[in-house]
Amino acid sequence: MLRTTGITPVAFDPKSLEELARRLADAVPPGLAAFRDDLERNFRAVLQSGLSKLDLVTRQEFDIQAAVLRRSRERLEELEKRIAALEKGPGS
Repeated sequence: MLRTTGITPVAFDPKSLEELARRLADAVPPGLAAFRDDLERNFRAVLQSGLSKLDLVTRQEFDIQAAVLRRSRERLEELEKRIAALEKGPGS
């Protein structure tokens, strides 16, 4: 979801970030298990850095904007119907 407003970027959900870093660390081959904690910290840092550069919006903001758009479309359809009725005129 790309941001279209001037709202400050939202941080990625820390629980999801922790889970993803843990899953990446779990995928490390057994021979590198001694480095697992270091790798997990590095994965977490890289993920956080990459995600912080993205221009994201919260789900709540997205839902609000979707509702505004839906209402605008409904209003536009109403106005188009009114214009069509006016163009037909009273004698049609």
